[in-house]
Amino acid sequence: MNSKGIFIFIVAIVLLGLVGGGSYISYKNDHVRVHNLAEAQQKANEVTYDKVWKIIQQQAGVTSEYKDSFKEVFLAMTQARYQGDSDNLLMKWVQENNPTFDSSLFKQLSSSIEAQRNEFANEQKKLLSVKQEHDNLVGTFPGSLFLDSAPLEVKIVTSTKTEATFATGKEDDVDLFKK
Repeated sequence: MNSKGIFIFIVAIVLLGLVGGGSYISYKNDHVRVHNLAEAQQKANEVTYDKVWKIIQQQAGVTSEYKDSFKEVFLAMTQARYQGDSDNLLMKWVQENNPTFDSSLFKQLSSSIEAQRNEFANEQKKLLSVKQEHDNLVGTFPGSLFLDSAPLEVKIVTSTKTEATFATGKEDDVDLFKK
């Protein structure tokens, strides 16, 4: 081999080494970023779940307290009003303007439950998207050459009913009110 051929061979080896090393560094950095994103999203899911639970729990508490207070006040008011008077009770009841129960707190609670659950579902979908990004990074060429192909473990919150439904592939329980 002449010196020109040796020089070209060495340059080609160095260039391949630089490209391979640069690719390795790039894929390794992407891998670390995706893992960090997954961990951050997992924590964000926990924060969102905690917020969702607290909002719903506290709104339900306010609604329950309103219901109990209304009942207490209403019963005390009607008992005091009609105590000892048995004549024409029905007519007095029909003629009087009695307080009405405001159901707007229940509507607000119902809307809040739906909105908070939707927010939590969206956060979980983001986490699944990060997992998909990771799996694509380590499972496709050339990333699979440089990276460990161990799957990224994420924790998705579901229910026992959902898990059973997907395990069996059947959902026959469609009676919402169980009457």
